[in-house]
Amino acid sequence: MKRLVSRLGVVVATIAFGIVTFAASAFTPVLAQAPAPDFGTPPSGEVPILFNDQHVYSKPDKLKKGRVLAALVRGNTILVPLRSMFEQMGATVSYTASTKTVDVSKPGADVQVTLGKPEVVINGETRPLDVPPEMYKGSLVVPVRVISEGMGAYVAWISDKRLVVVRYIPQPTATPPPPPPATPTPAPPKATPIPTPVPPTPGPTQAAIHFYAAADALFDPKVFNEFDPGNQGGISSGARAGITFDLANIGFMAEGNFDQFRYPHRSATGSNTGGPFYTPNQPCGTGLPGSAPLGDPGCVSTLGPINGSVYVPSFDARDTDVDGRIGVGIANPKIYIVGSYIDRFTNYGYPRLTGIGGGLEKLSNFEQPIDIYGSILYYPQIKGGYINIFGNQSLEYRLLKYQGGITVNVPKTPLFLDFGYLGDHGINKVNAPGNFSESSLYGGLGVHF
Repeated sequence: MKRLVSRLGVVVATIAFGIVTFAASAFTPVLAQAPAPDFGTPPSGEVPILFNDQHVYSKPDKLKKGRVLAALVRGNTILVPLRSMFEQMGATVSYTASTKTVDVSKPGADVQVTLGKPEVVINGETRPLDVPPEMYKGSLVVPVRVISEGMGAYVAWISDKRLVVVRYIPQPTATPPPPPPATPTPAPPKATPIPTPVPPTPGPTQAAIHFYAAADALFDPKVFNEFDPGNQGGISSGARAGITFDLANIGFMAEGNFDQFRYPHRSATGSNTGGPFYTPNQPCGTGLPGSAPLGDPGCVSTLGPINGSVYVPSFDARDTDVDGRIGVGIANPKIYIVGSYIDRFTNYGYPRLTGIGGGLEKLSNFEQPIDIYGSILYYPQIKGGYINIFGNQSLEYRLLKYQGGITVNVPKTPLFLDFGYLGDHGINKVNAPGNFSESSLYGGLGVHF
């Protein structure tokens, strides 16, 4: 009879525990629906973290000052700030500078990660990571797998709201079992352990897209060609605009560039000096009426295989380059191998030249207050057609184009200052009158977002 009463008590206690558990779980969604406080919008490229219904940012918590870190998206991987997340879970975080290793510990769990190393050590077991831990604005960020597998947290990516949800319920501290009774009694049934929820794999994410554009003035450009021996240039300009984005953990870029060099062509005699007037486009040095003498700066080498020169009166020349580029990331930060198409034209009657080339380009990382950028591109053939007394002819050059600069962010704005040096060098390939080069310092203003 006593044994029957004892078993009946256990059943009643189990049913009561189940009712309490059900009631607690039933009221949990109601509590979770309480509106979370508004901490502002994270900076570009970051997404919010909702930890147990509260927004979490990296420490120090400088809200709305451009240094607030929530979560990052790297292709199909979500990265979260390690120290902020683990300290929210009651863990102790230590850093070893010599090995760049972070150790996170709490009773029953130990996690180690190393900056730049695609693996995590959880309770002595090494596991691979798709994306290695990295430093971002002074905070170490790690894939969500580290917190889910290391601490048993539930992590979900809400794609339509671009929000990372983290839930963590601390496990109760185990208590020692009571001493066995003097008289043998039936052992109480063992409680079924509550399994740790398996975090879902983050689904495909929309890659963050960053845009930039800049307009520059070229200061005192220098041009050396058949029209200009390096005279001081006129008002010249340049501009560029592009986007960068990631797909499947691979960086891509697309960019357009515009450069225009203005420079004077001057003859020593003729209409600009009040001296003798020579006939435009008349061969030089023939001794005929209207022919300029050889050596006059107005005499310009002609196109084609036959050496010769003609007289060109003074005028202001313009050389314009427009090129488009598409690149694939090969290294960080923001280093790409690029392919390019160029279109080059002038205001003095030369044929329009086009061609395909490629090279390397490093873009500015606008997350940094100051950063450098640059490019070097080679076009093995840029060419265009023209007609002379011998029929259809081709004008061809080999072209090297280069640029290097620095960007300085304007605080609390999307603007940046732009400074640098650019130029190109063309080498005669077919029917060109000679080589040419153009170069200049520049400065201007840009915007990024």
